[in-house]
Amino acid sequence: MASRAGPRAQGTDGSDFKHREKVASHYQMSVSLKSEIRKLNIVHVLIWLLVAAQVTVSNMGLVSHDLVAAPYQWEYPYLISIVPSIFSFLALPRNNISYLVLAMISSGLFCIAPLIYGAMEMFPVAQQLYRHGKAYRFIFGFSAVSVMYLVMVIAIQVHAWQIYYSKKLLDAWFTSTQEKKKK
Repeated sequence: MASRAGPRAQGTDGSDFKHREKVASHYQMSVSLKSEIRKLNIVHVLIWLLVAAQVTVSNMGLVSHDLVAAPYQWEYPYLISIVPSIFSFLALPRNNISYLVLAMISSGLFCIAPLIYGAMEMFPVAQQLYRHGKAYRFIFGFSAVSVMYLVMVIAIQVHAWQIYYSKKLLDAWFTSTQEKKKK
């Protein structure tokens, strides 16, 4: 560190840094995992906005069904998937374990489950498109089943990474809690 006398304290060669305290690894991990979870939450909110826009536009009849297809049944329960992101956003600033656990559980229920149901619901339509090359629902000129499967693949990955990073973050938080109890 710089001092009034110059860039280095007199009597040292700069090799006396080993005695200084270091940030514990679980705190470093907590910061990096929080950052990753925030990024994934933002991507999830963007996916949610796309699905919500498609459902809203279709149900309100703002554009013709030739331009934007009617939503599949799985899209309605998927709209509840904003709840885990809200819990996650609330958990991160103050290391709230309860909210993060709620976010993980509700992510499985409200995010992953509707996507699995949607994959099963759309499978016959995708099979028909693959075998016969015929699509009956379109989103901006593209086959609706193809577009929604693409959204589903991205969403499954986002939610899987959210759950994985949340679990690792919980482990880091429990490590710091256990160390505080030992002292």
